[in-house]
Amino acid sequence: MMTLPHDIEALQTLVRQLLEENQALKAEIAALKAQLKTDSHNSHKPPSSDGLRKRPRPALPKDTTRKQGGQPGHRGKTLSMVAQPDHVIPCKPAVCMCGHSFQETPGTVLERRQVFDLPEPKLEVTEYRRLRCQCPSCGRVHEGHFPSHVSAPVQYGPGVLAFGTLCNNAYMLPFKKIQRLFTDVFGYAINERTLERANIRCAELAAPRYAAIKAQLQRSPVCHCDETGVRVNGTLHWQHVVSTASATYLCVHTTRGKDALESSHSVLPGYRGWALHDCWSSYFGLTTCRHALCGAHLLRELTGVAEQGSRWAIQMHRFLLTLYHHADNGNGTITHFHRWSALYDRICHRANQEEPPPKRRHRKGKATRTKGCNLLARLMTYKAAVLAFAQHTEVPFTNNQAERDLRPTKVKQKISGCFRTFDGANRYAHISSIISTARKQDRHVFKELRSLFVGNSFFTSTCPC
Repeated sequence: MMTLPHDIEALQTLVRQLLEENQALKAEIAALKAQLKTDSHNSHKPPSSDGLRKRPRPALPKDTTRKQGGQPGHRGKTLSMVAQPDHVIPCKPAVCMCGHSFQETPGTVLERRQVFDLPEPKLEVTEYRRLRCQCPSCGRVHEGHFPSHVSAPVQYGPGVLAFGTLCNNAYMLPFKKIQRLFTDVFGYAINERTLERANIRCAELAAPRYAAIKAQLQRSPVCHCDETGVRVNGTLHWQHVVSTASATYLCVHTTRGKDALESSHSVLPGYRGWALHDCWSSYFGLTTCRHALCGAHLLRELTGVAEQGSRWAIQMHRFLLTLYHHADNGNGTITHFHRWSALYDRICHRANQEEPPPKRRHRKGKATRTKGCNLLARLMTYKAAVLAFAQHTEVPFTNNQAERDLRPTKVKQKISGCFRTFDGANRYAHISSIISTARKQDRHVFKELRSLFVGNSFFTSTCPC
């Protein structure tokens, strides 16, 4: 048990030390409690980390006055009759009550009904025969050539390879499950090595389209940017995405920051449009483009700070939401923007007075700053990027597009655990970019992949005579 000193000055020194220690412990306890309360609604945590708790409210509240289901003006999707069905089965009466048979009697159509169904799946076997022909005019002998994609006596065709590639990359099926699927549906146990080679070949053949997507995004006025961690052979790597509503470009790099963003694989070096991101500091090293920040990220951070008792965070949260609604839900611009800008500055000024100054616990190192203080510093430093959506019609309020384009990668990681090699992770990024872009442009994904494997058509040389 500690003995108290008898000297008054020593007691005062001890009391001061205990008070400082008590305040530090209270601050640490408050920080730990706040950390336990963080989830996807007040931090950057993904929704999957929320567990089985009640689902948090979204950062952008939806109109609760509308009923669930389809809204007025919504164009529903349903099956429609086709003009030329594959099969027609007449349904006519067998015999008349008088005993006459209608077998040879033509009838008139009263009503039509169509059933859309899958035929029994089976593999079609096509035999290619290389022929030798003798010219009847001059007698020269010529031989035909097999198509470039027919390279073995027995092999799988481009449709099978495209289907296997689609299952593995778009639907995250492991090779073993694809093999089982082929056995159950088609009666053929496709080799796992064949599926792996199909992925390798598809990524190689997709290189020109992959480069075309990159060039398309470099010309886009606005690009959504984000990154997520992926495991490659047990080591942390980063998958970067740059995307729009019509194109997706994914690439894998060993780092998250400047080296990745300025590498030759990235879209961003030399980009001159708007780069919309979540305020990761490395993005601001890109000097040729203009920057805009994701409003949804800011709203979640403001919610987290407000739940710790901050009044300015509530005001800023309300300000951003009001500005968002006045800007036609992020689709328009604001009139009299200078008034909104002045209000933004006033809120930041009040926040600067409310937030406690950084505390230095030790003589060395930086002073400790609260989350609210860090958030306020970003809001003041990057004001133009925060409010860009209200001044420029082409700039959206959120960076949800990039997050949606990265979500399949997280699902892939949960299923597979990790990529075994860097080349495998890179192939997945290339093929997924092709698939995602095709979907966004309403192109048939299977046909898109199949066209990569087809190669040149069958060709037979003509006689020079």
